[in-house]
Amino acid sequence: MNKTGYFTHPDCRRHEMGPGHPECPERLDAIEDRLLASGVGDALDRREAPEASTEIIELAHSKMLVNAIRGLQMELAEHIAAGGRGYAQIDPDTAMNPSSWSAVLHACGAVLAATDAVIAGEVQNAFCAVRPPGHHACRDRSMGFCIFNQVAVGALYALERHGLKRVAVVDFDVHHGNGTEDILAGDERVLMVGIFQHPFYPGTGSRPLGDNMVNIPVPAYTKGDRIRQMIEEQWLPRLEAFKPEMIFISAGFDAHRDDDLGQLGLVEADYTWMTERIKEIAAKYSNGRIVSSLEGGYNLGALARSVEAHVRSLADL
Repeated sequence: MNKTGYFTHPDCRRHEMGPGHPECPERLDAIEDRLLASGVGDALDRREAPEASTEIIELAHSKMLVNAIRGLQMELAEHIAAGGRGYAQIDPDTAMNPSSWSAVLHACGAVLAATDAVIAGEVQNAFCAVRPPGHHACRDRSMGFCIFNQVAVGALYALERHGLKRVAVVDFDVHHGNGTEDILAGDERVLMVGIFQHPFYPGTGSRPLGDNMVNIPVPAYTKGDRIRQMIEEQWLPRLEAFKPEMIFISAGFDAHRDDDLGQLGLVEADYTWMTERIKEIAAKYSNGRIVSSLEGGYNLGALARSVEAHVRSLADL
């Protein structure tokens, strides 16, 4: 058995939101180039992500939102077919192009296929190299570069369709995963732990919405040693007590010290350390089952190096 699955799809690269937007297709190119150059890519079980059905996406999102996004995509296609140009704007930061609907269905489909493969024992764990990211997408609202919330969809799919009793979500993006919290707060089958810069976009997280949320807001310029200490003191005891049967990771790498979209001070070794701690919990309680999905990370060099560190750790390389 190859230990780590790698799920992606070409349409995830075709989604783009305009010239100069930091959440750009080149993010996936940088990751792919780094994994190939380092040799890590050779050790992965590569799989093309299918499309998720809207029925499964509606485990996490309202039918109203799903229909609204599909309607925007159709309006945009008609506009372009009639000779128009441009994007369908969701919020000031988030837009759709003609490939966005397919991209987000494949992004969710990657997490679902990874969940199936991990639970079936085909792979030990998995990384989903997908975009757009998802953790700001709320039950009824797309925002913050995110359209649908693939990690929340995956967590609820594991519970509802695979019959798991307890799943954990770990989010180490520089921004608070407000969408994931909105969808999962109060669900006693889920424990979500997150660490994020605060005050910072989207301005949430200082007051958890449910007892199943472990939020660690940290000030700008916090470095890795302090973040490791807080994770050991606050995340790990709650994860140990919860005993998750599977762990999902919202893997954002914009807390890296070289990333200009945030002001935290993590480096590649910190992502390795966090991944190792998550793996230890998974080995104890989850039969090693982890599905990680790309969120942020906008300095292409730092992103590529950090993903390599994360995936290298997942794959025990």
